[in-house]
Amino acid sequence: MFQLENVRYKNILKIDQLTIKKGLITCILGKSGSGKTTLLKLLNNMLGPDSGLIIFKDRNICKYDPIELRREIVMLPQNPVVFSNTIRDNFILTEKYAENPHAGDSRYKEILSKVGIDKKLDDSADNLSGGEKQRLALARVLLLNPGILLLDEPSSALDEKTEEKIIEMVVNYIKEKKGTLVMVTHSKKIAEKYSDVIITIDRGRIIDLALKEG
Repeated sequence: MFQLENVRYKNILKIDQLTIKKGLITCILGKSGSGKTTLLKLLNNMLGPDSGLIIFKDRNICKYDPIELRREIVMLPQNPVVFSNTIRDNFILTEKYAENPHAGDSRYKEILSKVGIDKKLDDSADNLSGGEKQRLALARVLLLNPGILLLDEPSSALDEKTEEKIIEMVVNYIKEKKGTLVMVTHSKKIAEKYSDVIITIDRGRIIDLALKEG
């Protein structure tokens, strides 16, 4: 699905060759500042490489319309912006920006339940805790029904028990859809438990790529 060849970005990332396959759960591990987030942003063309080539579905990723590409390859950053006003407004605005039809309250409530938020749609999003805002942002992404999902530390504001529950839900969601998930995580435990492939980055270079057996 993704093929990176001789990709360089500033002094942050130096990838000679990397393939990320369709339909797998790929986790990216590495210390802070190792280039993990930069790699994710390259995968949906939020950043462009200074040199080298990124191929997506047999085509140079730079040749795609950026808006259309990001609707197909949806990325959730580590510190997502939550819209003011109500939880319902967050869903409606997400659909508006994606030019999707409104799914309606029953769907919104279903997704809220999936991410473990016990709130009413009319409740203010501004009053949510940091962890709840992170989960609401994830709920908005799931509402878009992405086939390819890029997650940057999606559970960094959650306690360990909630983190595992949310990651398991997302992984199962992607598997049911036969989709593709690329996730940056700080947790080696999470990566080993849920991923098909673990990519380890150190100082901008890939130092290990492990494919889970079976």
